[in-house]
Amino acid sequence: MAGLDFEKPITELEKKIQELKSFPKDKKINVDFSAEVKRLEEKLEGLKRDTYNNLTPWQKVQIARHPQRLYTLDYINMLMSDFIELHGDRSFADDKAIIGGFARLDDKKIMVIGHQKGRDIKENLKRSFGCAHPEGYRKALRLMQTAEKFNLPVVIFIDTPGAYPGIGAEERGQAQAIALNLREMISISVPIIAIVIGEGGSGGALGVGVADKICVLENAYYSVISPEGCAAILWKDSSKASDAAEVLKLTAQDLLKMGIIDEIVPEPLGGVHRDPQKMSETLKELIYRNLNELTRLKKEELLKARYKKFRSIGR
Repeated sequence: MAGLDFEKPITELEKKIQELKSFPKDKKINVDFSAEVKRLEEKLEGLKRDTYNNLTPWQKVQIARHPQRLYTLDYINMLMSDFIELHGDRSFADDKAIIGGFARLDDKKIMVIGHQKGRDIKENLKRSFGCAHPEGYRKALRLMQTAEKFNLPVVIFIDTPGAYPGIGAEERGQAQAIALNLREMISISVPIIAIVIGEGGSGGALGVGVADKICVLENAYYSVISPEGCAAILWKDSSKASDAAEVLKLTAQDLLKMGIIDEIVPEPLGGVHRDPQKMSETLKELIYRNLNELTRLKKEELLKARYKKFRSIGR
C-alpha cells in the first residue's frame, strides 16, 4: 500500500513484520519469530495511534487526497443497490465529473449525486480530476429537482479540489451555474444530506453543498480555497501550503467548532483506504440515521431549518 511521507516509519515497520511472517521455515534450523512479530505489532499499533491521532491540518489534506481513498462510485456500489445513473444537463453535455441517479439504501429510495475522480490518468482526464463544469452543476440541480418531483431524499458526496477553472467553463457560465444551485437548493423541499468524503474545495464543493445536514469525514477537508492556492495568494509561494492549511481552519474538527458542519464521520485508524468495509458501514449508519430524522419533518419545518442554518453561519 502506497504511503505518505509522514507514514514512512509505519510502512517500514509493516514491511518488516510482513518479511518476518513470510520468512521460510527450515526444519533443520529451529527459528521462531512469533514473539518478535508480536512485539513489533504492538509497537506498530502504538505508532499508528501516536501518528494518526496527532495529524496536522496539512497531513489531513494529504490523506483526503490519497489515491486509494474511496470515491463516490465506490460508496454507491458498497452501500446501495439498483443504481440507475442519469446523464446530461439538457442544455450542453454530460459532465463526467459529477454523477448521479436513482438508488436504494436498503428499503429507502433516494437520489444520489456526487463528484467522481479517476483512478488513473485516462479516467482522471475523462472526469476532469473531479472538477465539475457548468453542465455538471446544471445536471446536479436537474437531478435534485427530479428528486423533489418524486419526493425522494437527496444524498450528496462531495469530493473535488474545486470547480473546473478552464476558459470554456467560464464562457459557459461557471459562476452563474454555481450561484443558481446555491439559490435553488435552499428551497428544494426534500431532505438533503451532504457528505464531504475527501476534498471539499471552494465553490466547486459549495455548488452542491447546501444541505440540511453537512457531514465531513474525519480526515477530509472543506475550504474556501486549496492550501496551495491560498499560499500562492498570501505568500506568493505554493510550497507554504502546510502553513496555509493551518490558518484556513479547514479540518472537520475546526468546522464543527465554528458551527459550519453538523457532524464529523469517524474514519478507520489511518484513513478510509485502510479499511473500506468499516468506513462504508459507518457511512451507511450515518445516512440512515439522518434520513430517518429529516423525513419526520414537515416540508415547511425542513425549509425553515435549512434557511436558519445557513443564515447563522459566520455569526
